This record gives sequence, C-alpha cells and structure tokens, in this order.
Amino acid sequence: MLSSLTRDFREIVAELRDYRELLWLMTRRDIVIRYRKAVLGFGWAIFTPVVNMIVFTIVFNRVAKIQTDVPYPVFAYAGLLPWNLFSSSLKGAISSLVSNKNLVSKVYCPRELFPLSGILVAGVDFLVGGIVLVALMAYYQIAPTWVTLFLPVILLVQLMLTTGLGFMLAIANLYFRDVKYIFDVGLSLLMFATPVVYPVRDIGGIAGILIHANPLTPIIDGYRSVLLRGEMPDPVLFPIAAGISFTLCIIGWIVFHRAEYTFAENI
Repeated sequence: MLSSLTRDFREIVAELRDYRELLWLMTRRDIVIRYRKAVLGFGWAIFTPVVNMIVFTIVFNRVAKIQTDVPYPVFAYAGLLPWNLFSSSLKGAISSLVSNKNLVSKVYCPRELFPLSGILVAGVDFLVGGIVLVALMAYYQIAPTWVTLFLPVILLVQLMLTTGLGFMLAIANLYFRDVKYIFDVGLSLLMFATPVVYPVRDIGGIAGILIHANPLTPIIDGYRSVLLRGEMPDPVLFPIAAGISFTLCIIGWIVFHRAEYTFAENI
C-alpha cells in the first residue's frame, strides 16, 4: 500500500515538472479571459473584499457593535482576503474539468493542471488584494514584526487545504453536476462558521466548539495574528489544521490522479 502511494506521488511530481509550462499558460489564459474586457481589470480583485469590508464595518460598528483588538476595517479585511482566496480557488477548481471538457477528452496532459490553474488564478487575485491590506496597516499604523516571516507558512497550509478540497470537488462535480449548486449554498454557510468577520474568542458553547473544530479557523486567525498582533498562530489548533491540510492534500491529489483516466468517458 505504502509503495503504491509512493509510486503515485512520484508520478504526480514528475508530470507536474514536465508540464509546468502548460500550467503557466493555462493560468495566464484564465487570467486574460477573466479581465480582458473588464473595465476595472485587476481592480475587481480589490473591489469585492473592499466592498465586503465596508458593509461589515457598517453592520458591526453601527448596528451590532463588536469589540476587536485592532480597528475593525483592517480586522475584517485581514479575514476577507484569505477567505476570498479559499472560496475563489474552490469555485475555479470545482468547474475546471467541465469547463475544459474538450481538452480533458481530446488532449493528454495531467488533469491536475485544470483545478490547479483555477487555484493559481485566485492566488493572483490574493496578491493584488494584499496591496489594500498593506495600505490599511499603514493607515492604522500597524507595523509588521519578525513574526510576519511566518506568513508564507500560513499561506502554504491554506493552499494545501484548498488543493485537497479542490481536487475532490472537481471529481464530484464531474460525476454529479448538482455538486456545484450544493457547494454554493455550503460555501455561504461555511463563511459564517469561520471567523472571517468576527473574533472567534467571542463565540462560546456548542457553536464555539464547532467553529474551533473548523480547520479554517486557525488559518484565518493566523493571518491576523502574524500581521496585526505580532503573534504566532495558535500553538495547538494551527498545527492540527496544518496536519489536516497536508493529509487532505495528499489524499485528494492521489484520488484525483487515480481517477483521471476515467474523466474523458464521463465528461
């Protein structure tokens, strides 16, 4: 069993290395298609999280006030930015096989490239949106510390979680097209089960237990810790989330790799 998994993993790594230029071309194609005729262009990568930040700031500062350890606009944006990376990545991955059905059925290439391309496009939006976060931190005089160097680790953990889920959702949507619609509903619910726009410490009881069990919770809160508080992520929950993310990424990738030979006949 272990030798079989090792062989699959070696094949995956070798194929990605051989087809890395194709992955880059597919990602560039998707970015061009998304923004080519858009008036704002890459501004849309900033527009959505900024509008959401303004809406939640009005709601939680004027209507239902909540206390945060940093100014609420930067607190909300620091949660919305990684959440948009997560949601946009999964939206791109889940429809990647179906939207590229001609390539999937007629051209040989590692099928992993299609969901990975969707995730990389969302990653570009994440980097562009990060410009606003830097501006907000400067405006509120929140200076980065040495702990900020841990930021790539948090991003890597999130990408592992997203990749594993993306592979599984892409397969599920290929065989059952209802998955996409169920996913849209589930994603909306998951946002409020994740401390994207509220501090997790304010939630207790059963709801608090469920929210803390969500692997996205220490990841989202980790961004705020290293960027806004100058602290390391939760020493217990974050390593657990990292372990879950790594395991899910490997399992999802191997399952996807083994199933890709049946994609053409089921698309």
